[in-house]
Amino acid sequence: MQDFAFSTLDAILSSLEEAISVVNVKGEIVYWNEAAESTYQIKKEEVLGKDIRQFFQKEDIMHLKVLETRQPVRDVYHIPRPDKHVLISTSLIFNEENEVIGSLSIEKDITSTIQLNEQLSSASKELQQLRHHMNQQHDDPFSKIKGINTVLQQTIHHAKKIATTDATILISGESGVGKELFAHAIHEKSLRNEKSFIPVNCGAIPSALFESELFGYEAGAYTGAAKGGKPGKLELADGGTLFLDEVGELPLDMQVKLLRALQDKEVYRIGGVTPKRLDVRIIAATNRVLEKMVAEGKFRSDLYYRLNVFSIKIPPLRERKDDIPHLVYDFLEEYAHKYDKKDYRITEGALSILSRYQWPGNIRELRNMMERLVVLNDHGEITESDVLQILDDHLEPLQSPDLPVPTLIEEKERLEKERIREVLYSTYGNKSIAAKKLGMSRATLYKKLRKYGIFFED
Repeated sequence: MQDFAFSTLDAILSSLEEAISVVNVKGEIVYWNEAAESTYQIKKEEVLGKDIRQFFQKEDIMHLKVLETRQPVRDVYHIPRPDKHVLISTSLIFNEENEVIGSLSIEKDITSTIQLNEQLSSASKELQQLRHHMNQQHDDPFSKIKGINTVLQQTIHHAKKIATTDATILISGESGVGKELFAHAIHEKSLRNEKSFIPVNCGAIPSALFESELFGYEAGAYTGAAKGGKPGKLELADGGTLFLDEVGELPLDMQVKLLRALQDKEVYRIGGVTPKRLDVRIIAATNRVLEKMVAEGKFRSDLYYRLNVFSIKIPPLRERKDDIPHLVYDFLEEYAHKYDKKDYRITEGALSILSRYQWPGNIRELRNMMERLVVLNDHGEITESDVLQILDDHLEPLQSPDLPVPTLIEEKERLEKERIREVLYSTYGNKSIAAKKLGMSRATLYKKLRKYGIFFED
């Protein structure tokens, strides 16, 4: 029966994704599962019964540290080898007489997560440099935010006024509305635009890594830590802007530490004793209702008020449907050029369907939709049937039974109004050029503008 129990336990440990190892008090390896083999590329036949120091540097072995200090660790960020990053939990093993006979380690390999994060940081820096170079050629970084909707234009106007200050900003809005685009534009419009814009996606960082990612660490703070330590995102953003995306996902314990850093304007690296002074502007963004999270105790009220000095709420696409035609034409031109499909157009019927869809994924969903339509279409014209093949199951009823069906004249006037606004938008309100594009005289265009209540300044 005892043999059966041991066999069952061994089978369970062997099937786990985490690397599991056991050493005795001499440091000899007595257990090494398949995940440990995969993680460290060392077969159990090579390690069992041998001193763990033969395979790892002594200072990088958590087993020895726990056996020496008699203090277990749980979910600690650890670098057992220069090319390996793990979350490790190590505890002591006792016999029936309560004597320490060894230690057990459970390690989750997060190397790919760390490497991806470093690649993203590097790519972000390169992208920031490219954006800065491009913006030197354009006076208004907000020009990248497309739309003529009144609420959107008021939001942009508000953001421009705040951008030139050093005030902390909280941007709210549904996923896909362009919160990071606003944050970039604010940074480029600010006096900090020659310094770094450092984005941090709070929803993509494992809880155990938050502190090291935000505050960095000194040499020796972790077993196997990089020589010279590593700066955190707050340090990297010094003099510039730190963008905290999905800030509602910050763990409560990190909220406290972030608040202290913002209030004191200094940061301590993990393992450090000397504070580093900071000059950082914070822009935070969320698609969650932070006021509700504060009421539920899921977000600290003091941090919320610290972040919410100025607030910017970006309207969802379904509340600015007058912008859909402009965005459709922009994305159509972008992807037709990208995939070398020239002279592409979209029918009025297809545009009408896209304008009536609710777009739960907002501009990101619309962009993806237009890319799919261009890639899948080979006849140079996107039609109603092309759109319906993708959207048919998601569209609202084309006409509410409680509302009258519009006449052909009413529908024609609606489309004409949208077309005039689209052309005026593309010509920056130049009525002479717009009239030529629309195939009408300037006098006729003025009559149409009065009829439809459209106002554009030359």
